[in-house]
Amino acid sequence: MVHIVVDSLASEPDQCTIIPSSNRSNTEWPGSGSLAPPSSRAGAGSLAPPSSRAAFPVKPLAFREPASHRQPALLAHQRRRHGPPVVAATTTSKPVLKDPKKYQEWDSMTAKFAGAANVPFLLLQLPQIVLNARNLLAGNKTALFAVPWLGMLTGLLGNLSLLSYFAKKKETGAVIVQTLGVISTYAVLVQLAMAESMPAPQFVATSVVVGAGLLLNFLNYVGWLPGTLWLLWEDFITVGGLAVLPQVMWSTFVPFIPNSVLPGLISGSLAVTAVAMARMGKLSEEGIKFVGSLSGWTATLLFMWMPVAQMWTNYLNPSNIKGLSAFSMLLAMLGNGLMIPRAVFIRD
Repeated sequence: MVHIVVDSLASEPDQCTIIPSSNRSNTEWPGSGSLAPPSSRAGAGSLAPPSSRAAFPVKPLAFREPASHRQPALLAHQRRRHGPPVVAATTTSKPVLKDPKKYQEWDSMTAKFAGAANVPFLLLQLPQIVLNARNLLAGNKTALFAVPWLGMLTGLLGNLSLLSYFAKKKETGAVIVQTLGVISTYAVLVQLAMAESMPAPQFVATSVVVGAGLLLNFLNYVGWLPGTLWLLWEDFITVGGLAVLPQVMWSTFVPFIPNSVLPGLISGSLAVTAVAMARMGKLSEEGIKFVGSLSGWTATLLFMWMPVAQMWTNYLNPSNIKGLSAFSMLLAMLGNGLMIPRAVFIRD
């Protein structure tokens, strides 16, 4: 018969000693100091106090420990021998492609499309810039009034906001596209300011924001900008975008509606309150995520309003359409079309 000595204080199932029956008489039992097992020293009618270790004979198919005592030890033993159990993949918010090679192919292809968008975006404002330059040299400043400065401003702010958004995500192709959009649109605004189509105070403020935005985004992209300063810039573009968007929408239809700054003041105040509460931790986790995504959504809406302002100007002054470059509109459509596959792939 085989005897097993089990340590009752041990949590591992393999901390036991197997003693053949032929040798147990010569074995010193732990805790007793004698060669005989504790059961041989106990009286017939007495109960020996339980020690930290106990001996019992192995009886095949007759002795079984309760499942509650056996399963934890068995799981621990299996983990040591075979490693942790394989856990089934759980559903996440992002799709997981089964074929990594296919994922890489799609990633490479959509990145190439986004890179190809640089060409039309690089040339986007070039026809308009050339046409404006010709009209300025000819002294025909009135022709530049065909390009609404409010529409160009919304496009510029949209480019700048998306530049910050994609610079944080290290999307190189999108960063280049948005940077080209900022520079080329600002060049048009310079011409509009020269033609006195855009008021000087608004142009000066725009110039300061553009210069600071390009510098801060470049420093953040290369990792030279302190995190605190970047957070301040993010809060600024969030508040600025939410303040400018309703104001530009309202001002587009002046004088058919009263000229007022209330839309910008109201929306700007709400934006400051939301950002402050998010930074102080007064919002829920969902609320903080929503505030963080406001800059991206605001930039998208600013972009969308740019052609609306242009269509409204064309409706009010059809004769000024000659000062508008249709080729620039075609390039804008082509560039945005090339960016769609990448946006769908990264789901952003």
